[in-house]
Parts: sequence; C-alpha cells; structure tokens
Amino acid sequence: MITDIDGVGCTPVATGVDEVDRVLGGGLVPGSATVIGGEPGIGKSTLLLQVLASMARNGSRCVLVSAEESTGQVRERAGRIGALGPRLWLVGDASLPSVVAALEDIGPDVVVVDSVQTVWAPDLEGSPGSLTQVRGCTHQLVTLAKAGGPAVVLVGHVTKEGGLAGPRILEHIVDTVLSFEGDRHHGLRLLRATKHRFGPTGEVGLFEMTPTGLHGVDDPARLFLGDRCPGSPGSVVFASIEGRRPLLVEIQALTVPSSGPPRRSVSGVDSSRLGLLLAVLDRRAGIRLNDHDVYVSTVGGVKVTDPGVDLAMCLAVASAATNRQIPSGLVAVGEVGLSGELLQVSHLGSRLSEAARLGFDRVVLPATASSSRQPSAAAATGGIEVGFRASLAAAVEGELGSPVAGPALRLVGEPA
Repeated sequence: MITDIDGVGCTPVATGVDEVDRVLGGGLVPGSATVIGGEPGIGKSTLLLQVLASMARNGSRCVLVSAEESTGQVRERAGRIGALGPRLWLVGDASLPSVVAALEDIGPDVVVVDSVQTVWAPDLEGSPGSLTQVRGCTHQLVTLAKAGGPAVVLVGHVTKEGGLAGPRILEHIVDTVLSFEGDRHHGLRLLRATKHRFGPTGEVGLFEMTPTGLHGVDDPARLFLGDRCPGSPGSVVFASIEGRRPLLVEIQALTVPSSGPPRRSVSGVDSSRLGLLLAVLDRRAGIRLNDHDVYVSTVGGVKVTDPGVDLAMCLAVASAATNRQIPSGLVAVGEVGLSGELLQVSHLGSRLSEAARLGFDRVVLPATASSSRQPSAAAATGGIEVGFRASLAAAVEGELGSPVAGPALRLVGEPA
C-alpha cells in the first residue's frame, strides 16, 4: 500500500541560498533531477556555482561538471565570487562515460552538469547537442539520480522564444524545471519553478547581479522604484504578485504622433496584450491612438505576466496621451475586459499591504472588489485609501489629474 512507502527520501536539503530554497520549497531533494534554463550570460553558471559552494560549506560533497568552460575559467569565477573551498570538485570533461566514472569515484551528494547540450555519449548517434544525444545523456543522468544517486541539476540552453532547447521530453523526465530570467543590462534576476514534483510552483526568487556574484533581494522596491520620478505623465505603479510575494513595479508609457504606420513597442509586458488594451481604450474610453506610436515598459527589467497589470497599463497610456499626471501616491490593480469593465484579481490583501508599507496612500481597484473582505481589512490596517471603479472609462476620468501642458487628446465627456 502507498502508506507503507517511506517518504523520508523526499525531504529537501537546504542549499543555503535563501532565494533558491524559497523556490524549491526548502532545497534540493536527494536523488532528484532538475533542469534550469535561461538566456546565455544571464547568470545560470554563477548561481549554481554559488549553490554548490554553499552546500559544500554545509558538509555536502558537490561536483560541478564543466562541459562548456575550461576548468581555469571556472576556477577564476569561483575565486571572484568567493566560492572556493573543500568538498567541491570540478570535472572538466564532456564525455558522459568519463563523467559517470568520476562521479562513482567521488560519490557526491549534488551534481551540476553545465550544460546538458554539450555532454555527449560515444554509443549514441549524432553530434553533441543533437536531439538524440541530449535525450540519451539526460536519460542516463536522470537514471543515475533515481538509482539512489546524487541530486542532479542540468543546465539547459533556451530557444529565442525562451523555451528549453532540445526535445520536450526533457521537461517530462526531470522532477523540476527552473527558469532563470532577467535583462542582462539590468541587475535584477528572477528564478521561477515552472514544474516541481516536490512542492508548489508559485514562488519566485529575486537576485541582484553584482561583480561578486548574485545576492538575494530582500526588498525589491529598491530596484523597481528607487529611480522613480513621481508625478511624470505616463507613469503608474502596479502591485504585482509573483508567487506569494507582492512586488510594486513602475509601468511607464510614452505616446508620440507617428510619421507612418503606428508602432507598438513593449518591454516587460505582453505585446499582444497592449494591442488589445489600446482597442479597449479607443472603443470604451475615447482615447484614440490609431495615429500615434505607443511605447510601454516596466522599470528595472522585470517581466510582468500578472493580468492585473491591465489597469496600470491603460492609465499610463492615457496619462501619456493626455499629458496629465497620475498622483504619485497611487497604485492601480485590475484586469480589463473587452467591454471595458474592470475585473477583480487575486491576493488583494497582500498587494494593498505592500503598497501601504511603501508609503502609497491610494489604490484603484475594480468595483467588484468592494465586496471582498481582503481589501477592506488591508485598507483599515494599512491606512491606505481604496478607490473602486466599475469600468476603465470611470478609472481614466476619475484618476487623471490636472493638465500639465494641456491635453493632447480629448477624454470622453470633456468639452471640445
């Protein structure tokens, strides 16, 4: 019976890197297989080297299989980020039989293979990185982990669309799939779990890239709102939820008359969602931008997938188009429907509490949220004013302040 099976083997071992442990639900499970993907240069190798060094300091036997970089390069990076120490072995070989032999000799608790696309097995057809080689090598490494071996972490390349390169079977045969995201031109990095057999997938780890490696971010507002210029037209703050963690992110918009076909450019938000919201603004709120270029961006390099960002995007675009400023202490949260209605989003209490903690004094929410217990409780404890709006048109007309230099476009209900 299932009750007769011992579940002790599924107990995670802490890595000692708090943000990684947050995402993994406590740490790496012995005998598990994990794959982590991310763009080249985003910091995957640095992060995993820090994880191994931390676990080695805590008594685990750790091995890094460097199939891409030379051992000298890895040694230099380890010295720079303070990852040198005993109980951490480095194997500089891409041949799978040689790697397996080294692991059998060392007997590690944790193994990182960087990367699985460069490891090759002589008994398999194809060159390193081919579908046959990647599938076969991954299967052998996962089998090694499942047979009572170490926790195995595989570094995977990604496609230009952001998905893991190689056969999709990789995501099915491993226990955990991690995604390491960020903009190489910004310091912020996000670690997400898109699959995790030993815990939830909702948590997000936040890191800041520095010359001495990656450091966990306790208060992300410093990165997202530290350079904010309050009161500028086209700027709205959105209270996002990443996992169970509330994050306040500045949404910026700019509109200019187009000299040709209008451009729609985004950074950090869904480009297709912007097109839909511009149509709703046109049809339901009277903000017509069919002859304007529209640019929307998140500040700090963060990617926002929360549907509650709709209202903040619309208010930012309307503010930029009319050259009217949004009050600097305002936070906007709400999904926008095709009929122009505002739809409620989840975790309102956490969003409001974080906004109040950071000194914001007003939040705009969908009218349907007025019947929810969460926002009322959070508003009472945090001292933040909550404004409920039933439609996008009501939010646009109610939240835009006085003209800064005269409106560029006419709002619904305004005299011509």
